[in-house]
Amino acid sequence: MADLKNRGKEASDDALFGTLKIQAKLKEAVTDMQYLLSRGYGEKSAQALVGNRYRLNSRQQQAVRGMSASKSQIEYRMSKEIDKQNLIDQEVIIDGFNILILLESILSNAYVFKGLDGYFRDLSSVYGTYKKVKQTAQAIELIADFFDKEKVKKIHWIFDQPVSNSGKLKQIIEEMAVLNHYNWKVDLVNNPDKMIAESNLIAVTSDAWVLDNSAANFNLIKYILAELNIQETIIESR
Repeated sequence: MADLKNRGKEASDDALFGTLKIQAKLKEAVTDMQYLLSRGYGEKSAQALVGNRYRLNSRQQQAVRGMSASKSQIEYRMSKEIDKQNLIDQEVIIDGFNILILLESILSNAYVFKGLDGYFRDLSSVYGTYKKVKQTAQAIELIADFFDKEKVKKIHWIFDQPVSNSGKLKQIIEEMAVLNHYNWKVDLVNNPDKMIAESNLIAVTSDAWVLDNSAANFNLIKYILAELNIQETIIESR
């Protein structure tokens, strides 16, 4: 069996994100993009303008897009954010690949970007196939431990059915639930974003569209990062 890899970090990332000079430029780019989005510019056109102005490559532009939002989006998302003390006896619905891959990236020391809305994003993608990495089990355990400690009533895990290996991941999570007597339900669906947004449960995600369309949201990564005390690879947007 081949050795499991880490998640997310590319060889060029230290040069693209690791210096204070670069990080300052990214913050300026985010400020400009927020202004354009708040003025009604589309995301793609705003990204193109900002990317050209600051001479950002595609990976840097992806990071800036993940950190950016209009003022109204930021206010709306924050108005629906649930504090952890309000999780007791509640049901949450987890955007499975979104949160799991983000945590795997954090644990792999990949760069992660804090958005103006307070939510964190990475640069990884499943590209139609999910591959387990060294940090997968630890990431699931961190999620389990947090919600167990906060006395959450039930966790609904939602994964993209068309993504290869989603069935294997479902089995891993279900086996952990049985072993630890967790009240978990794991579903594979064709349109997880729509299902999560329409569920009326507390959404656990960093996906911008889901945050904008869900009834309530919880910023799980913010709390787990505080417990892990990881700073070096977290890039701030302001």
